[in-house]
Amino acid sequence: MKIWIINGPNLNLLGTREPDIYGTETLDAINRRVQDYLIKHGHIYEFFQSNSEGQLIDKIQEAYEENVDGIVINPAAYTHYSYAIHDAIKSVSIPAVEVHLSAIHSREDFRKQSVIAPACMGQISGFGATGYLLAVQALDTIVSERNTL
Repeated sequence: MKIWIINGPNLNLLGTREPDIYGTETLDAINRRVQDYLIKHGHIYEFFQSNSEGQLIDKIQEAYEENVDGIVINPAAYTHYSYAIHDAIKSVSIPAVEVHLSAIHSREDFRKQSVIAPACMGQISGFGATGYLLAVQALDTIVSERNTL
């Protein structure tokens, strides 16, 4: 199975960016943990991070061209207003799980609304870096079940 992990703006600053909210683990360290799981389960994978909305959309569209089976996406601040990312996810019809390190529903009011979530199979928030592993495991299960039907 081919899974891509796509990260949005400012996540390249993990480890130093508001560690009381986002933790002290860097994005590279999170990726290594997820990579260990993906390798162990024989998956093909790619990690991508961009601070640009257009590059994130291009990557989602590329996933379709590359026959990706599942996407884990942390759209970061784009979560709250990027209908373009929402539309990109919907247009490729690839199972996607939205991930957030913090518990977005218990933060500021503007963070409680996700325009991305309706385009995804589900949303995981508040579990820190473990959320990425939970998202990959969910995709692993869902895609495997679909392939056996």
